[in-house]
Amino acid sequence: MPSRSWCSSVGIGTGAYDRDVTLTTGDAAPDFDLPDQHETQVPLQSLRGRKVLIYFSPRADTPGCTTQACGLNDILGDVGDTVVLGVSPDKPSKQLKFAEKYGLGFPLLSDPDHVTAEAFGVWKEKSMYGKKYMGIERSAFLIDESGAIAQAWYKVSPANTPKNLLAALA
Repeated sequence: MPSRSWCSSVGIGTGAYDRDVTLTTGDAAPDFDLPDQHETQVPLQSLRGRKVLIYFSPRADTPGCTTQACGLNDILGDVGDTVVLGVSPDKPSKQLKFAEKYGLGFPLLSDPDHVTAEAFGVWKEKSMYGKKYMGIERSAFLIDESGAIAQAWYKVSPANTPKNLLAALA
């Protein structure tokens, strides 16, 4: 993978691309400013003072992504003022179709260049049927009011994302 400067755009300083990033409790959450399904920019900085769950999924409107998104949508009334944000490489138009199809009540962010996924350490080499490719490792992060990682769940199952969030907020 070629080296590229992306760190300054996501608030980690400067340096070469490193897909071995692993965020842990207390780390500063990488900053981002991504378009949602309505093509409205959502900067993480604008959410300071609130808890934020950001979850990464490989592709909208697939079985796992649907389970994860609908599970989170079902608990929105139980998470207080915690913001829920979904992120995938899909374009806003595909995110909008997905959100409308399932009546999702939270923003779905588009990260087609996977800069934010790289910053969170979830853009990984994957393998299916012997073919290797780069993609999203389904993961979720609870960010506290000050912008620090409160919980990090790498390789999270779609069904466990809402359960993990509720347990962390309890």
